[in-house]
Amino acid sequence: MSSDAEMAIFGEAAPYLRKSEKERIEAQNKPFDAKTSVFVVHAKESFVKGTITSRESGKVTVKTEGGEVNQIFSMNPPKYDKIEDMAMMTHLH
Repeated sequence: MSSDAEMAIFGEAAPYLRKSEKERIEAQNKPFDAKTSVFVVHAKESFVKGTITSRESGKVTVKTEGGEVNQIFSMNPPKYDKIEDMAMMTHLH
C-alpha cells in the first residue's frame, strides 16, 4: 500500500484511486458481516448496499436505501474498497 504522500503525485484523482490512510484504518475496523451485507440491483444507481434482515422459505428480505429488490450479490468487506489487486477479493461481480 502506498502512503498518502506517495499518492500526491496523482493530484486531484488520488481520492478516487485509493482511500487515505485514515479511511483504510477506519474500514479495517468497521464492523462487517459477510452473511448479511449485500449489493442490490437498483434502477438508477446500478447497485446499492443492503443488509439482509430475514431469510424464510427461500425468500430473502433486504433493507436498502430504497427501491425494489430483484437480485442480491454478496459484498466484500469495506477494507477492499479501491483495492488495486482484485485477486484478493472474495466476490467479483
